[in-house]
Amino acid sequence: MSEPVTGTPVAGASSDSRFGALREQLADAATAFAGSPDALTGILAGLVDDVDHALGEELEIFPVCHHSPSSALAMARRLRDKQPKVIYLELCEDMQPLLTELRNCELPVALQAFASDLDGFPAGAGPLSVIAPITEASAEYQAIAYALETPGVELLLVDRSTDHVFQWQSDDRTDPAAAADGDDEPAQQSGQGQQGQADGEDDEKALHGDAVGVGIGDLRPGFAELEAYLLHHGKVRHWSEWWDQYVEQPLIGADHDTYRQVMVMIGSLFRRLRPSDAARLDRDEDRERYMWTRMRDHLAASGADPADCLYVCGAFHAASRVEQFGVRSTAPFEITAPTGTKWRYGLIPSSHSAIEAQFGLAGGTVSIAASTWRKALTGSKVTPYRLAGQQGGRKSSARKTKKAARPTAGGTAGAAAPGDDRLSGFLAAPSRPGELDEAELRGWSVDIVRLARRNGYLASTADAIAIFETAVLLAGMRNRRRPTPYDFADAAVTCIEKDVVPGRRDVRRLCEIMFGGDRIGRVGYDAMPPLARDVYDRLAPIGLDPKRRTVQRALLDLHGQPELRPCSDLLWMLRRLLPPEVVRPIMGERRLGEKSVQESWDVAIGRHQRSIIELGYEGVTIEQVLEQRLRRAAWDPQATAAHALGAVEESLLFLQNRRLTDELGARAVQLLAAERTADGAPEVLQRIRQLLAYYRTSGEPQLPAWCQDFVSTGYAHYCTLLPTAFVDDETGLRQVAAMLGFLMTMESVAMALGCDRTQLELAVRQSHPEAPAKIALHWAAQSQLGQLPLAELRDRCADLLASPLTVGAFPHYLSGFVQALEPVPTLAPFVVEVLSAAFGQLPDPVLLPWLPTLITTLREQAGELVPILVREAGRTFPASLPALDSWTPPWAAVAPIAARTGSAGDGAAPAAESARYAMSGPAPELLAEFPLAAVAVADLLGCAADPVGGAAAAPPAAGEPAVADLLERFPTSAAGVAAHVGLVPAAG
Repeated sequence: MSEPVTGTPVAGASSDSRFGALREQLADAATAFAGSPDALTGILAGLVDDVDHALGEELEIFPVCHHSPSSALAMARRLRDKQPKVIYLELCEDMQPLLTELRNCELPVALQAFASDLDGFPAGAGPLSVIAPITEASAEYQAIAYALETPGVELLLVDRSTDHVFQWQSDDRTDPAAAADGDDEPAQQSGQGQQGQADGEDDEKALHGDAVGVGIGDLRPGFAELEAYLLHHGKVRHWSEWWDQYVEQPLIGADHDTYRQVMVMIGSLFRRLRPSDAARLDRDEDRERYMWTRMRDHLAASGADPADCLYVCGAFHAASRVEQFGVRSTAPFEITAPTGTKWRYGLIPSSHSAIEAQFGLAGGTVSIAASTWRKALTGSKVTPYRLAGQQGGRKSSARKTKKAARPTAGGTAGAAAPGDDRLSGFLAAPSRPGELDEAELRGWSVDIVRLARRNGYLASTADAIAIFETAVLLAGMRNRRRPTPYDFADAAVTCIEKDVVPGRRDVRRLCEIMFGGDRIGRVGYDAMPPLARDVYDRLAPIGLDPKRRTVQRALLDLHGQPELRPCSDLLWMLRRLLPPEVVRPIMGERRLGEKSVQESWDVAIGRHQRSIIELGYEGVTIEQVLEQRLRRAAWDPQATAAHALGAVEESLLFLQNRRLTDELGARAVQLLAAERTADGAPEVLQRIRQLLAYYRTSGEPQLPAWCQDFVSTGYAHYCTLLPTAFVDDETGLRQVAAMLGFLMTMESVAMALGCDRTQLELAVRQSHPEAPAKIALHWAAQSQLGQLPLAELRDRCADLLASPLTVGAFPHYLSGFVQALEPVPTLAPFVVEVLSAAFGQLPDPVLLPWLPTLITTLREQAGELVPILVREAGRTFPASLPALDSWTPPWAAVAPIAARTGSAGDGAAPAAESARYAMSGPAPELLAEFPLAAVAVADLLGCAADPVGGAAAAPPAAGEPAVADLLERFPTSAAGVAAHVGLVPAAG
């Protein structure tokens, strides 16, 4: 941790200034509590100097903290007293046009700037989004409502634009949306979230998505040690509770001068006591230079008197000491030009939970602030400003602003003159939140018990009494005369929750609901983009209420009410574009060539307004947005032919736009011709089959031109790749089978389009696979092309089962045969025959070792093709057990595979059967063909053998006792020799 920034005394500051006495007191305190008080004295004196500097500015600076009821109350009071003609507000200047749309919304909502097509930012950084949440209990809303409802008042947003927010972040970050600085906070989940919440509450926390949040006045210590010290000595758990206890409550009833001086002092304290991060400090100061430059430019252009203006900014920036500080400064600051990114603006719903998650506040903080705001309004008799026409607001507040300002609680006739030292009295006075309000605490206790019983807790009147007493006890232990909402929540958890949570909400969450709940805003119809309004209008015939936040059920009888078909089409497009929870089909489906007669939908558009509003940033209608996304998917640099075919299918399902379909199909042909691997072959085969089936049943006289090109191009393309794919270890069996499936199932169409079957025959002949599974697949392809008769294929399989050198690898051969059912479905009876022979004739010592391999191989590589074998077996084998005794396999009439494997006689010993099986196969032929090698092996093994007189000597017979004894005693050596000379492949 770096050293804190020390203060620089203000020019001309002395003990004779308004804060001279306070400066001397702080210097004496630093001397008393620090051995070397120079650094501490500099910091404490710097705090006083910053306050004096801010108060001495000709343009009045009003420091605030975001979502602070004391700031909102002080703002309402000051606006009625001062009645400024120009208000400068610390918000992104490009969001100015959105402010008038707040009349059509229900707070809380958030101003949003959104961009998906970026120009001038790092590749892959988008989409970018910035939000600025607005609640009624906030100073910025009071300023906005006053300016918009009072004639002759001008409101100007002076903070950097959205484009500059990401420009400055991208200077030292690869991803500009990865984090934020100063008051900008990326969307995040609060670390103090509670357990047991409802499913919908997580959605409410995510209302802002991954947007970067901007707010006015993020006040929090920069040093973790300082924050931990304050929390420990304040006897609180988190920063929000400390701020409410020691800042919010004492400032609720304070006069304007006291509030202003205290907030500037806090901003100066947190500004100075933080790590010396030069990059972050530069960015914060650049924001202040930016805002002062905008204000000076406006004052020069409009000729407004600074005395009639009000600058509303965060307390952190109110304590600024940059060289551009003040309206009389002449220090230049160059504002960079925006990038070419096109930003779209709108309003999205917000919620208390979303704001807490965005700015790292404790759960329930904003709800408690709203409750404090309502209570403060009742106690102080201050009339807040509200936008006319807003739900829950008054029709107009402009009339009241024309009246003479009434004296407020802090502005009585006996008060000191403005600008006097109020800090000394505030810092010296103890924190007194007030006496115990038994009626209020009793009402809280009764309400939480009632709410807990509704949510499954076995709470009673005794629990209400216990909560009351525990809250008072906790407040006393924490040196508080009056229990705070945080004390009450702790008491409720202690007395009600016991050990388990019976419902979806825990007691702490119920306390938040009781204090005001997670209020969720709603954007009005007139404030929505055209696309969102179009969606609401087109869904009106099915009777959905867009204001309801619950899930609504929509029943569509498309046969009896065909006029509802457009609503069905729109719901399916929304299903494609929006998250799954927004619209969800319960009954009905949409596939190529099929449409439902009846449909049932669960629609939650009212809960997910943000998703529909952000669609409006991409286009004017749903159809336009879907077309843009399909084009983007097909022309993406990482797109494949399968992706393009998927876009073609969706264009047929949702848009029925022949021009778009032809363009996407032509793109699929280009992508297929450019592919150098067969990785996407399975998906390509599946999609092109569906499209061909659709066009054949759609009544069109011929296939579209792009579809014909795709088949002919794919036929030639896969014929070219086939020999390489068979021997390439990187190409899987499934991919090779899909290529063969394309070539053989599309053969008739390809021949009609002018392709030559010789291409496929040559490709198969040129393929020389080595892996067992691919060998079996190659045999199946040869059988389909007539290059390998079925009888010969049966003999090859019999040899595989008969040889001990290959029987261990037979599961892989079988996997290849099963995969061959894709290109050669007529091979299913033969595969059943092979499996029957293997299970029926192989001895258990041979069959059982490779059975697990067979099962796992089929499950992993051919799970969807096994049902074909099951159906074929069901047609082949008898249906009853008695019929099985007299049943004769249909393949018994031909040369059966079992004839080559032998049969286990009744009562034969397993050892004898295994020895007889080991003597079968190519071993005798091997010995007869290479007699000298056999004799040499016998000599090496120490077996007596007659000497061979040379090449002319007669070779020993394969069945002589010495040779038979050699084979029986050393079967592994015989297998190794056979594999070495290349007669048969080695097993495994």
